[in-house]
Amino acid sequence: MDDRESVRGVDYPSTYQQLLEWFPDNQSCLDYLAALRWPDGFVCPKCTAREFWRTGAGLWMCRSCGRRTSVTAGTIFDRTRTPLSTWFAPIWFLTSQKNGMSALGLQRVLGFGSYETAWAWMHKLRRAMVRPERDKLSGLVELDETMIGGVSPGKPGAGSDKVPVMIAVERNGTRRLGRVRLAVAQRPNTGELVDWASQVIEPGSTVRTDGLRTLRRLSELGYKHEFTTGYNAADKASVLPGVHLVASLLKRWLIGTLHFRVEEHQLPYYLDEYTFRFNRRNAKSRGLLFYRLLEQAVVTDPHPLHELLRPDEAPIPDFT
Repeated sequence: MDDRESVRGVDYPSTYQQLLEWFPDNQSCLDYLAALRWPDGFVCPKCTAREFWRTGAGLWMCRSCGRRTSVTAGTIFDRTRTPLSTWFAPIWFLTSQKNGMSALGLQRVLGFGSYETAWAWMHKLRRAMVRPERDKLSGLVELDETMIGGVSPGKPGAGSDKVPVMIAVERNGTRRLGRVRLAVAQRPNTGELVDWASQVIEPGSTVRTDGLRTLRRLSELGYKHEFTTGYNAADKASVLPGVHLVASLLKRWLIGTLHFRVEEHQLPYYLDEYTFRFNRRNAKSRGLLFYRLLEQAVVTDPHPLHELLRPDEAPIPDFT
């Protein structure tokens, strides 16, 4: 993507009214997506040539090999029969609201005929919210786990039916939090947290933990490991305040926005949405989030309906 700073009102709409003015029809949406997908000009996916013709059907045809390409091919919009202007509206509402919205809320705002349509659209967009090649966290990073889920009577903590979620958060200064990374763990309090930390934290960083024995291996992996044992602390939240704040805000978001209606196998994608929002919480324009999500949507695989469901889940009618 272009390294220059994106400009509100030039690179992306700044208001919903401007959104409607910019994208009155499908062609205007296609042209916008083309600029995001090929910021340096068209590149043939088959032979990488740059010269092309525009066909009457709105396709890009390579002059070298004759390959015809749609700007939506291989993206989350692949094979959609819904006008792209209809897609752009929920993307705007999803990103312009600080806490996002549930599928039910999206259905109500846009007047979708079924909840299943809104649910499927939301899950396609969530899969575009995190870039696999994103930069690792660096500097001072707090690392720990939290348990997500409902109450399991008689099963406290790690012995409950709750799901362990790994949290890594940068500390910028005394009180400020930087970027966050979240992921579901198979089991709590294992070496999996160390392995995950090596994937999301830049070597050489200072990693602060609660001193769990399995985390002592961090110092052998190129990190400066600082720890304070939290088991006997009067205020456990004071040991890793950044992690505890992120965990608290995450749970509040799950309750307030999604009302805890989250299936365990879908939890990683809800964590991606929360990460997308948290790391862009200081964006000067909500329209910039619309722009960033579209940037990622045109480089994200289609994720057809069968990929959104577990094999044992009831089928959702085709919505495209």
